[in-house]
Order: sequence, then C-alpha cells, then structure tokens
Amino acid sequence: MTPSNPPGPEQPARPAPASAEEAVEIARTQYSPVWPDGTPAPLKVSEFDIGYVVYAELPPHPATTPSGKRNRPRSPGGSCVVVTKDTGEVCRVPQRPLPDSIALFRKFYRPDTL
Repeated sequence: MTPSNPPGPEQPARPAPASAEEAVEIARTQYSPVWPDGTPAPLKVSEFDIGYVVYAELPPHPATTPSGKRNRPRSPGGSCVVVTKDTGEVCRVPQRPLPDSIALFRKFYRPDTL
C-alpha cells in the first residue's frame, strides 16, 4: 500500500485538513464525482485521533424479488481513503468495518501509533 499522490519535488504537500469537511474535499479527488447512473457520489467521513476515514456511502441492499428470494448481495470490496490530520497525506486502505480500516492504516502507514 502506498500513499496516493505522495508529495515530491514537482508536487507540493497538501495542506493539513482543519475539519472533517476539508478532509472530504481532499479525499473527493480519489473518488468519481458521480455514480454510473449520474447521481452525485455521496461520501461519509469518520474522524479518529490522527486522521479521517472517507468512504463512499453504498446504496441500500436490493429489495426482495416477487418470489420472496433476495438478490445476491453486493460485496462492497474496494478501498477507502484516510486523510492524515498532521500532513494532509492521502492513503488508501481496504474498505472494511471502520475499526478494521483504521487498524490497517496504523499498521501500514503509522506503526508508531499502535
């Protein structure tokens, strides 16, 4: 796992986010602005001590079919974005339940905070 768009000589570092809203705006560059059906891609944010986890809000599970059987549920898979509070660095981690995504971020990007 590597940070998305790491700063380098040709690319200045991003400013650190001052709020959850700023973290969403930083992370929005990592997501498609709209879903395939043209509706805006809704993003959620959850703050933790050293960063913000930003993830796409998935639509509800499909309704049951007329026969009473459920359609096969979607597997969300994919990744979510973590924006660090101190540097504004953007990192991707697997999309899992929130505590697991945060633990993976700490393990791969900030082992000093374990």
